Amino acid sequence: MQTNTIAYDYKKSFERIDDILDESDKSFEELNYIPARDKLTYKNGFYVQCSALFVDMRESSELPNKHKRPTLAKIYRSYISEIVAIMNGNIDCKEIEIDGDCISGIYNTPQKADIDSMFKDAYTISSLIKTLNCKYKKRDISEIRVGIGMDYGRALMIKAGYSGSGLNKIVWMGEVVNSASNYNVLLCQDHLNQHSYSTNL
Repeated sequence: MQTNTIAYDYKKSFERIDDILDESDKSFEELNYIPARDKLTYKNGFYVQCSALFVDMRESSELPNKHKRPTLAKIYRSYISEIVAIMNGNIDCKEIEIDGDCISGIYNTPQKADIDSMFKDAYTISSLIKTLNCKYKKRDISEIRVGIGMDYGRALMIKAGYSGSGLNKIVWMGEVVNSASNYNVLLCQDHLNQHSYSTNL
């Protein structure tokens, strides 16, 4: 979020804090799908059934020891841009988040076929990493390894930020998000075909 420099007022801050803490628990509705983001305000939220897909680069902290910054920028840009492109091409992917070298997608998956489409994205990302590594090798750039974690479950969807400033984002909380981001088991293609939830490449 780009800042816009609104002076901090502690009195208004205290009012905002009280408003948030005094909100009714009844303002958090249960849904089996992801609603449109414009349904969110600073005073409500939705418990939704959804799926999460996380892609995280392994041992990325070692890359600065191998390459200069312009090369690092090329690695990160090519890796991030194409994973985002894959997720963004799926009609079921409703939110994409980039946090360093971790890219996550939140998918609307009320049906089994929707979950299958998320697995298809995971397969496509797996192929993408092989393609990237082939192109990196031709340019004397280190190959990369990534972890892919997936899960399905219940998450709390809220709008968070500085009310009135235009600075806000959608925040996803819940076990489905945590577990998808923490899966680190090395699994083969056959395990993915059996709908296992994680892999390292």
